Amino acid sequence: MSATPPRPLAGRGIVITRPAQHAVRFAELVRSAGGNSILFPAIEIMAASHPQAVNELIDRLEQFELAIFISPNAVQHGLALIQARRALPRQLKIAAIGSGSVRELERAGASGVIAPQRFDSEALLEMPALREVAGKRVVIFRGEGGRELLGDTLAARGATVEYAECYRRRLPQLDPAPLLDAWARGEVHAVAVTSSEGLRNFCELVGEQGRARLAATPLFVPHPRIERSARDLGLANVVLTAQGDEGLLQGMVEWFASQR
Repeated sequence: MSATPPRPLAGRGIVITRPAQHAVRFAELVRSAGGNSILFPAIEIMAASHPQAVNELIDRLEQFELAIFISPNAVQHGLALIQARRALPRQLKIAAIGSGSVRELERAGASGVIAPQRFDSEALLEMPALREVAGKRVVIFRGEGGRELLGDTLAARGATVEYAECYRRRLPQLDPAPLLDAWARGEVHAVAVTSSEGLRNFCELVGEQGRARLAATPLFVPHPRIERSARDLGLANVVLTAQGDEGLLQGMVEWFASQR
């Protein structure tokens, strides 16, 4: 008789705040560990406000030596716009942040994607391919109003940088009442947040009552920058995990095991 697989999150309700289209894989991991995935997307991903500007840039992609995709959203929306108009130039080198971005690019046929082990702009900037960029033209696929660190640093190193803002983020229209009711019934045991913007949106969406609940609930985050944002918001029960879906899940499993 085969042994029952371990279910370390059995009975635990985990709120997942990622955009809906990127929550599926992590939600499945939580369920496979016995947890209850509670989807509450705190960011909504929309098409770019000005697609014509992105399309004009895509039409001259052969002018660039390097294209950087800063997130799975940038890959999804950027590649869709590119593939609707042309093929990727063969000589174009591609860099990405995050394992999800790399997986999406590889599924689209990209090879040799430049990607750091740590999932942030700072780590990408440490890669040799991004240190020697003087005289090169770089295009960064990102959301509207993204961080400037990557582009500013590459420009300071002598690169010519242009942005392809291929999607936008907005605060979703969500009714927090079902989540707050579940919290009141003791069915919420943790919240997972994967961006500082998502955390701010979550706090706005759940209101004063939800923020009080959040302060008493472990908040799992996969990056020190999000941890700092949480503490700046007055949240003390913050658990920093390794990055990626597996790292976030493992952090939860270890934390709950330590509470027994």
